[in-house]
Amino acid sequence: MKTSLFAVAAVLLAGTAAHSADIYQPEPAPISAPEVEITEASGWYLRGDVGYSFNKMRGAEYFQGSNGNLVDFDDTNLDDNFTLGVGVGYQVNNYLRTDLTLDYMFKSDFEGSTTGSCGTPLEPCTSSDVSAMRAYHLMANAYVDIGTYGMITPYVGGGIGGAYVKWDKLRNTACQDDGGGCDDTVTHKGYHNWRFAYQLMAGASIDVTCNVKADVGYRFRHTLAGGMFGFEDNGGPGRDKGFYSHEAHVGARYLFGGCEQPVAYEPPPEPIVYK
Repeated sequence: MKTSLFAVAAVLLAGTAAHSADIYQPEPAPISAPEVEITEASGWYLRGDVGYSFNKMRGAEYFQGSNGNLVDFDDTNLDDNFTLGVGVGYQVNNYLRTDLTLDYMFKSDFEGSTTGSCGTPLEPCTSSDVSAMRAYHLMANAYVDIGTYGMITPYVGGGIGGAYVKWDKLRNTACQDDGGGCDDTVTHKGYHNWRFAYQLMAGASIDVTCNVKADVGYRFRHTLAGGMFGFEDNGGPGRDKGFYSHEAHVGARYLFGGCEQPVAYEPPPEPIVYK
């Protein structure tokens, strides 16, 4: 009888051990979390700038007496002035962006002089010419952001577009070189026209917040030649030969959606292990 009981117990223990061995699962290998992909900065932005432009006029010319006698001004000077600009752009990725800008150049006074004959009888004389110029520049630009170093991102860029240049009336006063007197001042109608312009830029963006960037930069702009003043009293019309602008400016860009962050990775729950 005892022998039978021991045999039954042995069979039960063997079955239990076999069942435990069947449901045991080895410990799973550690799960590697996938790398979080950081989306490159992209999106629309608005910008605004103020600057100061150092201007260099390339000269001016006019018809003296007839349409066959084109004469250069002896000297020309265009004063420096302030600029104000706005624009809208798109950040393509971390390295490339484009924008469309409209800049206004405030009043810049012009002074020049020419030589000729005046008085009765005619004597050699020198004239004084004064006017003023304002301009709007509508430019399409592209920039390359070189890389980000802390909060600073240096960049270079270029743009092409059109300039609407508006000249005030030009007042011409001719005086005899020997001090014999001056003719009455002659007023010429000022011209306004569109002309081609291009520019080159360099500077740096500074991160203020996740969607606001300050901008400090330099811009070189070349505005091509165009009409300057009309015909009056046997003189004119005249044209300027264009001008260069070296501008230092500061501004800011507001990037829409610049504060969006990638979704944090959440590992899946660990499976239950039976032992």
